[in-house]
Amino acid sequence: MNFTITPAAQKFMRMMLRVDGGAGSGFRLAVSPGGCSGLAADIHVLAAPQAGDAVVERDGVKLFLPAESRLLLDGVTIDFKDTPTQTGLVFHDPKQVSCGHH
Repeated sequence: MNFTITPAAQKFMRMMLRVDGGAGSGFRLAVSPGGCSGLAADIHVLAAPQAGDAVVERDGVKLFLPAESRLLLDGVTIDFKDTPTQTGLVFHDPKQVSCGHH
């Protein structure tokens, strides 16, 4: 699977896992089309992957990715933003054109 997680996003995931998870728990990233970036994510810290999830480990962060996420995340950079208007994961998808351009 070809996607990138920025250091900021990794730090956020690690923090979430430390707060909400135990040993072996992972960060479940259920991605769906939507939002200006083209992707919206539902994130949960889970003790174990759900049926059909692929387990992908990146730099010690365990991700649980359902099938749709695996398709949608191809080529995507996962970043973390903490601004007055938005806090959370941001997806940069080179295949997706930004809002307002059809």
